[in-house]
Amino acid sequence: MSLWTVFGSEVVGTGVLILLGVGVVANVVLPGTYGNGANWLLINFGWGIAVFAGVYAGASSGAHINPAVTLGLAVSGADEYAPGVPITLASSLVYVIGQLIGAFLGAVVAWLAYRAHYDAATEPVLGTFSTGPAIKSTADNVMTEVVGTFVLVYIILRFGDTPSELGPLAVALLVVGIGASLGGPTGYAINPARDLGPRIAHAVLPIRGKGDSNWGYAWVPIVGPLIGATLGGLLSRVPL
Repeated sequence: MSLWTVFGSEVVGTGVLILLGVGVVANVVLPGTYGNGANWLLINFGWGIAVFAGVYAGASSGAHINPAVTLGLAVSGADEYAPGVPITLASSLVYVIGQLIGAFLGAVVAWLAYRAHYDAATEPVLGTFSTGPAIKSTADNVMTEVVGTFVLVYIILRFGDTPSELGPLAVALLVVGIGASLGGPTGYAINPARDLGPRIAHAVLPIRGKGDSNWGYAWVPIVGPLIGATLGGLLSRVPL
């Protein structure tokens, strides 16, 4: 498989993930939508289905659609990211760049779908794009992202012991479970591209009264998931 194919697959897969993920939050949060005021579980299930669709859309590259998954695979001792794609610095960069571009584009398309509702918003709308803490406590916020991403990456790596046809559905349900159980403190980024790409989109899009992009917090949903992914990849090497 060529790195160009990997790049395109990750752009498309991550773009679908973010389009549906940002879309479900916008549906719940923005004024005047049919989903306005729905509960947290709708967001959890929406993100789960977003992962389900993203995995299928990015299947050619192994559908990492998350730099934390790419890192976890590298740390786990695997030989390849996908059949014919050896783990190297170059292939790793292709995955991550594709994921970031896809995340940005997915957020832009979600904004286009909800543009009239964004224009009608009277409160800052960053929460539809990126994550933020319910209670600001840097150490605790980082720990939440570490734990959530560890669960994601470790369980994904353990999926190798299960029937492969369960993959996309299993990952989707895993994301729903992480959101329901561990998503409350930070909004569960558990994916640096999921947070950074849409945050950049929020910063550059012409959204009326959009508010600040909260760059002071932006490192937390990057560093926390990368630590969690590293721990998950290392523990996956321990035979259980």
